[in-house]
Order: sequence, then C-alpha cells, then structure tokens
Amino acid sequence: MSESFELDRVIHEPARLVLVSNLYVVDEADFVYLSRRTGLTDGNISSHMSRLEKAGYVSIDKAIVGKRPRTTYALTGDGRRAFERYRQAVTGLLTPPD
Repeated sequence: MSESFELDRVIHEPARLVLVSNLYVVDEADFVYLSRRTGLTDGNISSHMSRLEKAGYVSIDKAIVGKRPRTTYALTGDGRRAFERYRQAVTGLLTPPD
C-alpha cells in the first residue's frame, strides 16, 4: 500500500468513523444528537469520543444547562484535517488506476 493510502486507524474504526462523519458537517453536536444520528449506545459514544479527544481530533465541553448536564462535541482543526486526509485516502483506494 502506498504511503498516500495509509488510513488513519483512529478514524477508520467504524463507530469513530460514523461519529467523525457526523461532526464534520456541523460546527458542534451534543450527546443526544449524536446518539439519535448514529444509533450508538451511550457507552460507545463516550468511549469513542474519549479516544478521539486523546488523539486531538475532538474537543469535549461539559456544562450544566438549567439543571441538566449537556455534553457537546466538536472536531478540532486537527480532527478536520485528519478526516479530510482520510477521505482522500479512501477516494484514492476506490479510484481505478489510469
């Protein structure tokens, strides 16, 4: 496999790919939005978001709104660039050679 086709293993995991894909098209998303959009369990979202945060791809903001906790996620600049590289790599893999 050519170096230009290396896939980012942090993003490539299916649940993280779904989460990053959903975050890529919005400025930020809360936990409820991601749960409804992805169908992932609360535990899956939390663990995968922690992994993405550790990689520097996602920022996590926890706040109390009214009397309820609200967790909001956003892709960082590094996260956006990593996803764009990932998309380019996948496109390259799927594009037939000349």
